[in-house]
Amino acid sequence: MSANPRLQDWRGRVVWIIGASSGIGRATAAKLHEQGAHLMVSARSAAALDQFCREHPGAEALPLDVGDAQSLQSAWTRLMARAGRVDLVMYCAGHYEALDVDHYRLEPMLRHLEINYIGALRVLEPLLPQLIRQGSGHLSLVASVAGYRGLPQALAYGPSKAAMQHLAEILFLELQPRGIGVSVINPGFVETPLTAQNRFRMPALISPEEAAEHILRGWRQGRFDIHFPRRFTNWLKLLQLLPHRLYVGAVRRTTGL
Repeated sequence: MSANPRLQDWRGRVVWIIGASSGIGRATAAKLHEQGAHLMVSARSAAALDQFCREHPGAEALPLDVGDAQSLQSAWTRLMARAGRVDLVMYCAGHYEALDVDHYRLEPMLRHLEINYIGALRVLEPLLPQLIRQGSGHLSLVASVAGYRGLPQALAYGPSKAAMQHLAEILFLELQPRGIGVSVINPGFVETPLTAQNRFRMPALISPEEAAEHILRGWRQGRFDIHFPRRFTNWLKLLQLLPHRLYVGAVRRTTGL
């Protein structure tokens, strides 16, 4: 039995992707467009959204800044005026900066929370009542395997993604009995503008298009935790199960700390 209603036919479904200007969000939007979804795409860059809509006729741009509650509310109002409902919302807005204790600064800590987590909370304010009224729909939150357990240089990024994990679990418990799907997307390393800043070898690196295929497969199978690529993320899943002492030893052996 699947955790969520299976999403197999996208024709005519209203899909809102927040963070659609590049990377995983853009690639997923493109895949859904191929399958007939009625796409609403959002990001801060109006130019990038306009380019996407020119390349994908029928898609509609809703520029917004997830850090600005008024901007987000305006986009939501336009979405409801144009479509009247929403069948899937994917929150893919994200910020990443490698940070460790030697370079601690409060500003990037707060910026990660603002974009990676609090922005999602702002989306929930108008979205949850709408989904509950509909009695259907699906919410998908993009987290990261960096949120599974603490990792070096993820001092700012990891906690924001761990918060998304926790949020998704609670939303699933409360919404799934009402027929509303909830999933959390946990990518490993994906070749995006965010990971381009990394100066270390990224194991099992995949393209945004590959990531999008994994995501659509997860929705199709009705999964809650959509993690990929499995050859990498299954090992991190095992690390979650280790006692703290063994986990610390494994991480230190791997990273050389």
